Amino acid sequence: MSTTTRAPARPPIVTGALLVRMATVMASSIGFFLPFAVVPEYAERSAGATVAGAANAALLVTTVAVELAAPALVARLGYRWALGLGLVALGGPTLVLLTSSDAAAVIAVSALRGVGFAVTVVAGGALTAELVPAERRGEGLALVGLVSGVSALLALPAGTWLAQVAGYDAVFVATAAVPVLSVLTVPFLPGRPAVAGRAAGVRAGLRSPYLMWPAAVFAASAAGTGILCTFVPLAVRGGPVWVAPAALLAQSATATLAKWVAGRVGDRRGHEGLLLAGLVLSAGGMAAVSLTHWSVSVVAGAAVFGAGFGVLQNATMTIMYGRVRPELFSTVSALWNAAYDSGMAAGAFAVGLLAPLTGYPPALLVTAALMALAGAFVPRARRAPSALLESC
Repeated sequence: MSTTTRAPARPPIVTGALLVRMATVMASSIGFFLPFAVVPEYAERSAGATVAGAANAALLVTTVAVELAAPALVARLGYRWALGLGLVALGGPTLVLLTSSDAAAVIAVSALRGVGFAVTVVAGGALTAELVPAERRGEGLALVGLVSGVSALLALPAGTWLAQVAGYDAVFVATAAVPVLSVLTVPFLPGRPAVAGRAAGVRAGLRSPYLMWPAAVFAASAAGTGILCTFVPLAVRGGPVWVAPAALLAQSATATLAKWVAGRVGDRRGHEGLLLAGLVLSAGGMAAVSLTHWSVSVVAGAAVFGAGFGVLQNATMTIMYGRVRPELFSTVSALWNAAYDSGMAAGAFAVGLLAPLTGYPPALLVTAALMALAGAFVPRARRAPSALLESC
């Protein structure tokens, strides 16, 4: 009589709590991206181009700044209160724009929305990491990232379309309604980390090489995303009109797919081994994009870059969460999101300074070279602590 040994069943990823969490993920993505392209246009018509640029600048600057302060708020208030207040602050202030288009009002609303988004992503990111089984965390984070990415991908053009067919007020009302109504789901989420303990501040996290090296690798790739989104439409101007949208769509699509693949592969074989591959794909893709007079190269390069970026998105996040105890998840969430946002901003700013001197192709090629040099960070990013970090 033969016996067969069955492999132990893997814990499920999708639970009732994670489904509830996905509702707030979609709401925060819609609340952030639905008016992202609309508010600058609204501001430009009434207050000029300078205010149009300052609106999204205020949004992004406050997002990064508050992300670094948000873990203390999460530790004090818990997941529910922090996430609920963040969603209200993300959506509610847009109602002010129904009655005012003054420069001060537009910038103040954008800054408040940045505060809300920062708190939402830090509290929500930490909560997501806790809701997903540790042994399937990469795959689970990829699934939630897919929900967020698709929501953002649809919300950005939907905001522009809604403004055209129904007016700006419709966009502002929808932006307020979606995040605020999603607060009704928050009471069904866990209130605090399952494992109690002393939460470390971001300052302590910044001193931890076990967290900062993976964040640095990710920031190098995130810089390329900021560059692609900002400058590819300008770099290919004069060529076929389909190139820029095709490149941006290819980047988004392959990034989303790569996150999912990286999550599944990393959970089985280790996420540290994916870091160099992700960085090589990112740098190689950006080098191909620099051939701006060859449309096929631009689109294919954007797709390759997106694959590398998606791999690094999932791998670095999973690695960082895996190195700390649950009470430090909000610190990891803050550091990772700050690396993402600041990397995007730094990349766009740097190429904005360099391109007028060199032209777009050399500036993009320099970016690819610098991204490749970040490969020197990979051995340090792979080095894991001997035990889970308790206080960074």
